[in-house]
Amino acid sequence: MRLRSGSLIAIVITLVFIISGSSCRKQARLLTTGGVLTFSDDTLKFDTVFTAAGSFTTGLLIYNTQNEPINISSVRLKNGNNSYFHINVDGFVGNAVTNIRIAAHDSVYVFATVKIDPNDTLTPFIVSDELISTLNGKDFIVPFTAYGQNAHYIVSDSLSGTTPINWLTDKPYVVEHSCVVGPGATLNIPANCRVYMHQDARFFVFGTLNVNLTGTDSVVFQGDRLDRSYFGRRGYPGEWGGFYFVGGSTGSFNKAVIKNCGGGSFYRNFYAQPAAMQVDSGAHVTINNTIIKNSIGYGILNWQGNVTATNCFIGTTGAEALVALQGGFDSMTNCTFANYGDASVSLEHRTNHTVVLLNYFQVSNTLTYYGSLDAVLRNCIVYGSLDSEIICDRVSTYPASVRLDHSLLKIGSNIDASFIHLNACILNQDPLFKKIDENDFHLKASSPAIGAGVNISSVDRDLEGNLRSGINDIGCYKYTP
Repeated sequence: MRLRSGSLIAIVITLVFIISGSSCRKQARLLTTGGVLTFSDDTLKFDTVFTAAGSFTTGLLIYNTQNEPINISSVRLKNGNNSYFHINVDGFVGNAVTNIRIAAHDSVYVFATVKIDPNDTLTPFIVSDELISTLNGKDFIVPFTAYGQNAHYIVSDSLSGTTPINWLTDKPYVVEHSCVVGPGATLNIPANCRVYMHQDARFFVFGTLNVNLTGTDSVVFQGDRLDRSYFGRRGYPGEWGGFYFVGGSTGSFNKAVIKNCGGGSFYRNFYAQPAAMQVDSGAHVTINNTIIKNSIGYGILNWQGNVTATNCFIGTTGAEALVALQGGFDSMTNCTFANYGDASVSLEHRTNHTVVLLNYFQVSNTLTYYGSLDAVLRNCIVYGSLDSEIICDRVSTYPASVRLDHSLLKIGSNIDASFIHLNACILNQDPLFKKIDENDFHLKASSPAIGAGVNISSVDRDLEGNLRSGINDIGCYKYTP
């Protein structure tokens, strides 16, 4: 078959373009500076909750969006061979894969596997790691998370509805993000329930939260990091958030332990201050036989709310153990507020007193808010390492009343008798706690708080359930030889 001259010319031109294009591709230069990696997921989450030993595999894509090919010098897991995860990058197996080449506008697949024994009590509740991909000296990170031990995982934000929700005691509860008790909802957490909170976790209460109800065993709220070596083998403040009672909500605590908390957090447009417990205007919270300790911020922050506490220990906090801002109602009976600081919160305590009661909140030099303050401390200890540990102040144009009855207080000499009413109090005498350096705030035999309180029929036992016989001792602990 003969080819016409025009057809021959067309073929030659086409071949030239093919050869030229092939030559260009061969000569495409590798991107050696800068560049960006993108991923199909910003977090790789293994949603399976394991009930038996096993593994689960998922994956993600690494994209090269540049016009040049790239060489990823390393794709690795931060924890290396100690990770619970294992990766396969473009067919290469290992927790540190090197020199992965990706053509322009192409991608590679990363398969990730996690192997879990949910009954291994040494496994953290939430297992985490990071995938680190390095391009031209810059690291790009994707977090990995999976569930470890067998537990009830609260992973959705909201608990709502009109039927009360009753948690169980068969397995621990792990709150991964904010646990929101919605308006009209009731959450009951029974005695002997164990609640572990992830780093950004907090209870936001718009409805009703009841802790312990009528049980005798305690309910413990703490961070979910079980590998204490990460924290120097001790509880560390700020491991999780705390409780935020929004206006109109109610809370009831009995025999609770709330520790290692105080981190600030958000839920929608609600910002919780760094506090173990925040109570806003219109909220009512009752706290009995409860320990609140090792908060990186406040112990109880009452912002015009209503707080009643009996037989409670609140101490070792970065900010105040109890603070009332812009007024509110506080009724404290046989409570111990102690702040001596430790390695984690000592710097904060140098400028924050243990108890502060104010009928105002000063935002700036030109803006202050005011409210009505009504505070009663009866049979309470307020003590610590500062010269004065209780501050009561007011703006005289707004109502304020502070009644300090049969309490042992470390207080300055400037006491405004027009609104601070003292009755049979012991001032500036060391309560003689047993072992402050070991956070043992029981009373020594020579403590001036012994037998110095007033008997209250409804408070016939102390924080540990010991019978308060004879004349009442001041503080949350009855003296026991």
